[in-house]
Amino acid sequence: MTPTVGAAPDNAGEALRRAMLPAMRTMDDLEDVAGFYRHFAEREAKGESPTFERWAAGVAEDPEVVTLLEGLPVPKRQPNLVFAAARWHGATAPSGYPVLREVLTTRWEEVRGTILARSTQTNEVGRCASLLPVLASLPGPLALVEVGASAGLCLHPDRWSYRYVDDAGDEVSRVDPAGGVSPVVLGSTVRGPVPLPPSLPDVVHRGGVDLNPLDLSDPDTAAWLETLVWPEHEDRRARLAAACAVVADEPVDLVRGDLLTGLDEAVARAREAAPEATLVILHSAVIAYLDEEGRRRWPEVVTTVVERVRTEGGRAHWISNEGEQVLAGVSATARCPRPGADFCLALDGGALGWAHGHGRTLTWC
Repeated sequence: MTPTVGAAPDNAGEALRRAMLPAMRTMDDLEDVAGFYRHFAEREAKGESPTFERWAAGVAEDPEVVTLLEGLPVPKRQPNLVFAAARWHGATAPSGYPVLREVLTTRWEEVRGTILARSTQTNEVGRCASLLPVLASLPGPLALVEVGASAGLCLHPDRWSYRYVDDAGDEVSRVDPAGGVSPVVLGSTVRGPVPLPPSLPDVVHRGGVDLNPLDLSDPDTAAWLETLVWPEHEDRRARLAAACAVVADEPVDLVRGDLLTGLDEAVARAREAAPEATLVILHSAVIAYLDEEGRRRWPEVVTTVVERVRTEGGRAHWISNEGEQVLAGVSATARCPRPGADFCLALDGGALGWAHGHGRTLTWC
C-alpha cells in the first residue's frame, strides 16, 4: 500500500527506502508514467513543493490521466513540463490534484499542444552558487561554454552576489561583484571544506549551445520561464525576474543545435573570441534529457574536446552538476555519501561534492 502523500513514513524501513531512492531519474524512465510520477512525488517534490507532490501523486493513481500522458512522446511526459503546460492553460497553484485533473481532462488538446511546442528550459540562476567555488578555483580569465544554456542566465556568475551560511544560518562568506551588491543575491548552505572564493572570476566570453536558445527580451519567453518555477518558490520567481532584468541586454553567444554536435561550434567560437582564456564547458540538470546512448557517450565527447584544446596549447576544463544516476560513472567517484535529493558536482569527471538542484545547499567531500 502506498503511503498517503505528505504523511510521515509508518516505519524506519520506509524512511530508509525513500532516502535511498535516486534524486533524479532519466527521461528513459518515463516509459513507466505512473512509476515516474510516484517517484517524483516521493523524492523530488516532497519537501520542495506541496502542490507538485500532490499533483504527481494524483497522476500516479489516475489511470485516465496516465493514459493521456502515455500518448505523448516519452521525453515530453515529464512532470515539470506537463505541470507547467497545465498552469499555462489555467491550472492554478498552489492547489490540490483536482485542479490539475480538471485542466488535463477538459483542455487536453490545448495542454498537449503546449507540451509538444515547448520544453523545460528552466534557467535556475541559483545553481551559480554551486558552480562558483569550482569556477573561482580555475586560472582566469574564463571563457564559459554552457551546454543546454536556455536563456544563458548561468553564464553570468560574476554578476551576482553570494551569501554562504552554515547549518545554523550563520554567514561564513559573502562575495559581491566589484561594482557592489547585485540585485540578485544567491544564498546557499555549505557543509564540509567548500573552497569559498574571496572574489568573483573574470569572465571574458559567455557562450553555449541549446536546441532552442531563448531570448530574454521576448515577453512570452519570460512568462514561460516564470511558469516553469515551482508554485511555492516565490524566492526563485523574484530572483528570476531580477536576473533577467540585469542581463537581458548582455551579449551571449549561443549556438542553436544538438548538445552532442553543437558543442564543437560553441567551443570554436569561444576559442576564437578569447584564445588566451581558460575554456570551461559546464552544464547543470541537462544531460538527463539525452537518451541512454547519449548519456553514455557524453563523458567521452566532452573529455575529447577538453583534451583537444589542451593539445593545442590552451587551458580547458569540464564542470558537471547532474543527478546521481545521470552520469553514474562520475557520481561513483564521490568520496562522501549523497545527502538527500542532490546533484553530483564534478570537475573533469571527478566528483567534488553534492549540490541541491536549485543551489540551496552545497556539501563538499
